[in-house]
Amino acid sequence: MDFIDYYKLLEINKSASQADIKKAYRKLARKYHPDLNPNDKEAQARFQQINEAHEVLSDPEKRKKYDEYGKDWQHADQFEAARKQQAASGGFSGGFGEGSQSRSYSGNFDDDTFSDFFEQMFGGRARAEGAHRGAHFKGQDFNAELQLRLSQIYKSEKHTLTVNGKNIRLSIPAGVENGQTIKIKGHGGPGVQGGPRGDLFLSFNILNDTSFRREKEHLYSTEEIDLSTAVLGGEIAINTFNGKVKLKVKPGTQNDSRIKLKGKGFPKYKKEGQFGDLYITYKVKVPERLTDRQKELFQELKKTGI
Repeated sequence: MDFIDYYKLLEINKSASQADIKKAYRKLARKYHPDLNPNDKEAQARFQQINEAHEVLSDPEKRKKYDEYGKDWQHADQFEAARKQQAASGGFSGGFGEGSQSRSYSGNFDDDTFSDFFEQMFGGRARAEGAHRGAHFKGQDFNAELQLRLSQIYKSEKHTLTVNGKNIRLSIPAGVENGQTIKIKGHGGPGVQGGPRGDLFLSFNILNDTSFRREKEHLYSTEEIDLSTAVLGGEIAINTFNGKVKLKVKPGTQNDSRIKLKGKGFPKYKKEGQFGDLYITYKVKVPERLTDRQKELFQELKKTGI
């Protein structure tokens, strides 16, 4: 895999502040968002790269490692551990201390470049020991975002996601949350020296395309009823997420009163067959235009003290 310069990708320099990084990310994410570039595979790939760059550079610790180790910043801890081990055993000469020359390596390591890396940093002994001890490193983790509508996650469905130019078919569980991130094991970058593949961290951006308000597994909506139904009671048809149901309104129902329909809410994440509740708030509609006869009737009711 070719090395991708995250700074160049976000069109910023290495001295950029966190605010600069955030501003650049938002600008480019809007420009290359899949919704604005349908069927444009190049834009989709660029969008994924932008998310990946932001994930690293927006985190001070990850950014520090990236500045020193480039694309292989995720192996920084292992490299440092190997360096310390070699120094402690007397097999390391030179280093990153005062008077030494620091080297920064970019791009992913294949077998040859991995060996060269250890040989140049830690000497021939490190190279030999690293090979014999099986210095296997996990591949790079990928980060991606999937935008879905609320109506799309009422049931578990399969979706195709393009990551690093490859299409991945995934089954998305019903009830995922907006902003939630799940780990998909083994869908990241290839391992180093025969190590396991990295993982894919998938974040969800859920757009509400319904009239319901969602709070986790519970749904909320308002239902307008006429004055006579509120006073005398009656039966109305209301919308739930999966169809209409008939509902009895009690006589004397007050404006802004709330009822609960158990089990008519949203699916609970990874709890098959379990649902939250639907909360309905009644809004009593007061008539604005009355006939003379209706006005007379209200006057008569008023005299009775109602």
